[in-house]
Amino acid sequence: MTDSNTPLHVMVVAGEVSGDLHAANMVRAMEGLRPGNRYTGMGCGAMREAGVELIVDAGRLAVVGLWEVIAQYRDIRRALETLKQHLRSDPPDLLVLVDYVEFNLRLARAAKALGIRVLFYVSPQIWAWRPHRVKRIGRVIDAMAVLFPFEVDVYRRYGIPVRYVGNPLVDVVHPSAAPDKILADLGLDHPPLALLPGSRGGELRRHLPIMMETCRWLRQRHPDIRFVMPLAPGVDVAGDVEPHLDPALDIRLVSGQTYDVMAVSRALIIASGTATLEAALLKTPMAIIYRVSPITHAILSRLILIPHIGLANIVAGREVVREFVQDAATAEHIGAEVERLLMDEDYHRSVVNALGEVRQRLGDGGGSEKVARMALELIEHGCLLDTVDGEVRHP
Repeated sequence: MTDSNTPLHVMVVAGEVSGDLHAANMVRAMEGLRPGNRYTGMGCGAMREAGVELIVDAGRLAVVGLWEVIAQYRDIRRALETLKQHLRSDPPDLLVLVDYVEFNLRLARAAKALGIRVLFYVSPQIWAWRPHRVKRIGRVIDAMAVLFPFEVDVYRRYGIPVRYVGNPLVDVVHPSAAPDKILADLGLDHPPLALLPGSRGGELRRHLPIMMETCRWLRQRHPDIRFVMPLAPGVDVAGDVEPHLDPALDIRLVSGQTYDVMAVSRALIIASGTATLEAALLKTPMAIIYRVSPITHAILSRLILIPHIGLANIVAGREVVREFVQDAATAEHIGAEVERLLMDEDYHRSVVNALGEVRQRLGDGGGSEKVARMALELIEHGCLLDTVDGEVRHP
């Protein structure tokens, strides 16, 4: 058991923007519960702002797809070896791994060999593909914090300590002002169509060209339509965004106002990922798109076990918003769906109502504090403490 007066050392590792945000909120919650600790690890801007000493800046490591990982293998391998060295030279009281699955499971294995306790936060989607990974995960972690209630049974079935903490986005996703003020600040007199192509360089390069084609298709049919693109933190605007934009579309680029833009938009064209849950929390209708390299798609399409890729649809258990994946992501297909969301009031309302159901399924909030309490339990007691009928048990 750790002395409550001794500062803790917690290593936190996240490899992309969404995990970076979750990790930063968890760190702040830990400091609120037990101040004065030291945090090191890998992440991006949000973790740095939360007070984490970044041993590795994850900036360019967030890639998706088999070919994309191979192309960046050297940088990813170097980051992994750097973190392993720090585990040996400056062992933390706890290693918290946030998403970024394959990388983090390798780091977990190294930590377990050194006797360092490991908390994994944001479950790998083993219910969607490669379910056999659950056994390997159980061998290298001490506990799993999951975002969705249905994930708990998956781990309990294999005797892995698990706790449902809820989705931390519930606490942070909300607009900063009334819709009229946000629109005025954006220089708009009616709700726009927002474009959210993703945060990784590869996503931007794959999604922006088809988004431009779709916007041109829509502009020809609706000359008064306006386009806004909220930029994810850390995006290389000059390198990954501007080369793909069509100047004739007059797309407004906005930084630091993603939730505001989502909240006031009539509809979104959005890359599959965490952003679809953010949109669901704001109840903004969307068309989900996603493209990967042909090789990656050929392999993954044979491995995925569920019918949907959009998290909003996965949480709902049905298709509440349309998905346009790989070859289906064409300007005509996406444009027709967006046009329906723009023009058909009954259809628009039905999607808003369905997203309200998704919002309810995401829980009541407090996720960051709940996972922070899990971390402290693992440090102070060496395991999770669950209370059943007033008795403490070690799962």
